[in-house]
Amino acid sequence: MTVSTPKAPITAASTTNAPRLASVDPKSATGETARILTSAPINIYKGVAVNPEVFASFIGFTRSIATNGAITKTEKELVMLYAAEQQHCGYCVAAHTKVAAGAGITAERALDARRGKAPTPKEQALLAFTKAVMTQNGNVSDAELAAFRAAGYDDRAAIEVIAAISAMTFTALYNHVNRTALDFPAVPKA
Repeated sequence: MTVSTPKAPITAASTTNAPRLASVDPKSATGETARILTSAPINIYKGVAVNPEVFASFIGFTRSIATNGAITKTEKELVMLYAAEQQHCGYCVAAHTKVAAGAGITAERALDARRGKAPTPKEQALLAFTKAVMTQNGNVSDAELAAFRAAGYDDRAAIEVIAAISAMTFTALYNHVNRTALDFPAVPKA
């Protein structure tokens, strides 16, 4: 089963234009921000770090998803890839394709997830639920929630899917406003 999605252009991450918002030089950062930017000096982190309170909350929020067993890191990345595609965020798609590779997801499987396709019935139910949450602004039907649960997910998993979509929405909007320069390998269009 494939989750069909309307086609709309992905907004490409900037490769030639300068970002429109300020960023933090990792060498001038202090404390936890410095530690994070030293280990992961990616453009979105350097940009969001301009607001240290939002940056700390963002990092904590995104790290909390898929850490307690409700969904796996692989499942989180499938959700993130699908959500990134639906948010038309080229930076997000490229970043999460790279992160997904670290979780054992092949480039082909990542591309399928962006298209709403998964290799197992459980993962397909995950992507179908993700699509329902996104396209219906959370107003999923009882049947859609029941199908998600029937696939083996619980309420904690539903909350983590919603959290992953929320994190992706924030990053996509930030990247669109900022025109964040791509610092990940480009990926093919879905």
